[in-house]
Amino acid sequence: MSGTTTIRLSDEDRRLLAQLVPEYGDQSSVIRHGIRRLAEEQAQRAALRSLLHDWEAESGPVDEDMVAEMRQRYFNR
Repeated sequence: MSGTTTIRLSDEDRRLLAQLVPEYGDQSSVIRHGIRRLAEEQAQRAALRSLLHDWEAESGPVDEDMVAEMRQRYFNR
């Protein structure tokens, strides 16, 4: 499926887009890359939620401090 989509960007979004274009080739490539990256992050969060659910089912409640530490370590690099 290919087509045209109109989006409204703030001045800051336009500045960031222009900053990224040289690395990715054009505006559409930057936006496609961003969409794919967001989808990957969403899949990672879903996998982590599933892991934590399974962990709790097998071993009891998860230590929230440990979860915060893992979140910082693996998702906020």
